[in-house]
Amino acid sequence: MTAKPSRKPRVPNFSSGPCAKRPGYDVSQLDLRALGRSHRSALGKELLGRACRDTARILGLPAGYRIGIVPASDTGAVEMALWSLLGPRPVDMLAWESFGAGWIKDVVEQLKLPDVTRHEAGYGELPDLSRVNFDHDVVFTWNGTTSGVRVPDGDWIPDERAGLVICDATSAVFAMELPWHKLDVVTWSWQKVLGGEAAHGMLILGPRAVERLESHTPPWPLPKIFRMTSGGKLMEGIFEGDVINTPSMLCVADYLDALDWCEREGGVPGLIARSQASLKVIEDFVATHPWISFLARTPETRSNTSVCLSLDLPPERVKALARLLEGEGVAYDIGSYKEAPPGIRIWCGATVETSDVAALMAWVEWGHEQVR
Repeated sequence: MTAKPSRKPRVPNFSSGPCAKRPGYDVSQLDLRALGRSHRSALGKELLGRACRDTARILGLPAGYRIGIVPASDTGAVEMALWSLLGPRPVDMLAWESFGAGWIKDVVEQLKLPDVTRHEAGYGELPDLSRVNFDHDVVFTWNGTTSGVRVPDGDWIPDERAGLVICDATSAVFAMELPWHKLDVVTWSWQKVLGGEAAHGMLILGPRAVERLESHTPPWPLPKIFRMTSGGKLMEGIFEGDVINTPSMLCVADYLDALDWCEREGGVPGLIARSQASLKVIEDFVATHPWISFLARTPETRSNTSVCLSLDLPPERVKALARLLEGEGVAYDIGSYKEAPPGIRIWCGATVETSDVAALMAWVEWGHEQVR
């Protein structure tokens, strides 16, 4: 019988969104000068512009790539791209978990595009990437947050392609290496890898996406919050801090704090290393405990952020384990996504300390014995 662990994670927040705040986070240390001020004031525009500029610099975006803050989190950013850009070419849609499946549903049932090729796989697997047609527009998620399955790299995307590549990378940006020159549109939200607050999305447009926006007028009406052109030209202000709708300046201050922390940790390489170290703790644990396994079928496709695990327990016992660990104050919000196979999901993004993941796994072992 495994003894009840004596050491608990210092921060038991392992949710896959909103995610744990950065180590040492203190809300009283935020730059709150803009609270109660207009986002269109000189100060508001300066801070919003800095959020765009600093993000582009830290990520190392190529020349000509624009980045803007948009409404409605990653969902809003993806919908802006789909509704504004799709239509001129056939579309290849990829899905291997719930969010990718949701984008297929939107394109097929809402936009009603006539020529859509679906590349789908079940939870734990990837579709055959070699079958994707890049003469078409291509839409995919880099990391399946609800399945813990990611694309292994960008080698399957050609440098020369006729269609646009639209990538939902909400749990990958700042945690995985992304080949920016192969991606024409990238979306994510503050609440994931940097542990920011919800409701604000980020949208990156490459030059080819801008060209499409300025040459293509969608045949359907576009809501105001989706519109990125005026008079056939890109509304450049969106990508300079002149946002479409009113943002939370408190959330902006929080995001700028997260960016500063990212730089102190060595930028994107430093954050990737933190995330990979936490994944390694779980990999070592799984290797020595036969009753637990990764939902991802192959090591190359394992997510290092949303780590999804299967247990040799019936669904009701898996839920009992999650409740037990929450009751002990050692792990909050680790149950698998509602549409995913029963299991647990441990967020290992950079804001989570590897020592907390190590402490958690000892409790997972103890909890497994209690509920089986």
